[in-house]
Amino acid sequence: MDRFMERAVSLALMNVEEGGQPFGAVLVKDGEIIAEGVNELHKAHDVSGHAEMLAVRRAQEELQAAELPGTIMYASSEPCPMCLTAMYFAGIEKIIYCCTIDEAVAAGLGKSQEIYEDLQKSPGDRMLRLHHMPLTGEQVSPMRIFAERSGN
Repeated sequence: MDRFMERAVSLALMNVEEGGQPFGAVLVKDGEIIAEGVNELHKAHDVSGHAEMLAVRRAQEELQAAELPGTIMYASSEPCPMCLTAMYFAGIEKIIYCCTIDEAVAAGLGKSQEIYEDLQKSPGDRMLRLHHMPLTGEQVSPMRIFAERSGN
């Protein structure tokens, strides 16, 4: 195990000792740690307060950049769907994780597996239903205005 994963696992262990869940993340660029995070659900009561999400937010703030090319995320556990999606949007190059989702399920943390399985279903069969409500004829489309202003 390299020093970056050792740090992610160490953060996860420290978080458990402080009453949190066993998740730590370290974001690396050019061989240097640029941000870290642990799950802060127990502190902030924020469902987006996952270790990877916080590491990404901190790096974006520090670098004043929405995209983080050339970065590698080291996570103590396989990312949940939300964190994985955020890392796609941020342009993270690679994710290296230690514990699997199956290990998380065995520890009583099965929501990620449940969501991954649900996302395999057709939209109408998912636990969380999406309902489309289109604009009416007289409403201005925010997407059309954005496309025009961005030259698309």
